[in-house]
Amino acid sequence: MFKRAAVLVVGCGALLAGCGADVQNENQEIISNLLEAGIPADGVTVVDDVVYVGRDTQVSLEASRELLQPGPGSAEHYRSSNIVGTAVTKICINPTTAFNSYTQLSQGLDQAIINYNVLGLRIFFARGPTTGCTANISLQTMTGSAHSSGLPAGGLPYNTIKIGTGLASYSVDVLEHVITHTLGHTLGLLHTDASNPAISCGIGGSGYTDYSSGGVGGILIPGTSPTATAGGSLMNTCIPLTTDGEFTSSDRTALNAMY
Repeated sequence: MFKRAAVLVVGCGALLAGCGADVQNENQEIISNLLEAGIPADGVTVVDDVVYVGRDTQVSLEASRELLQPGPGSAEHYRSSNIVGTAVTKICINPTTAFNSYTQLSQGLDQAIINYNVLGLRIFFARGPTTGCTANISLQTMTGSAHSSGLPAGGLPYNTIKIGTGLASYSVDVLEHVITHTLGHTLGLLHTDASNPAISCGIGGSGYTDYSSGGVGGILIPGTSPTATAGGSLMNTCIPLTTDGEFTSSDRTALNAMY
């Protein structure tokens, strides 16, 4: 999210009142699992019947259950215990017609794909529709200037990214950063400065909280520092307008360690 981003409107309220019975029960379990995994209650938001942590990372029921499974240690930030399995090698990103109609957004997507593919990871991204995909991500638009994605589940990357059309007026570098950031969440990366979002968001952290500091929800990636810095990662909570949209050395180390 950008600095001083607007607070998301909660669709069903803190107690999920007014949601359908199935959605209400599912969301209650997701929230319960997140709290058990060590994520603070004020780091969990429900928007339009969807549960988020950190305000831009959607959590499915399956992903929330995986957070409770034993993992290899924990630390204050960087990745979730949910990552993409070895069966996934080619992830196809399929933008909607509405997304493609925005030139800046489309160019930002192309640059984000390059960011990952030049690293030579076991996973590479392709802009779809195309063949040979072992996983797919739908890239959609939404109103406003926010963005959202989610964490992997069942060995697959999260399958939907939403980008606000209000971002189309920003530079390609900013959009490259936004889309690279959201793709990072689909691979299991958390906000690097989750323990102190004020590092990238300024004083007060724009209302963000440390949602990955407990349980197995925040695993330090080998070779990376437990201390976040402003501009030190594309996965910092807030995105500066001066960004060049490129991975930092820490980002590259993290992704190479994971994939």
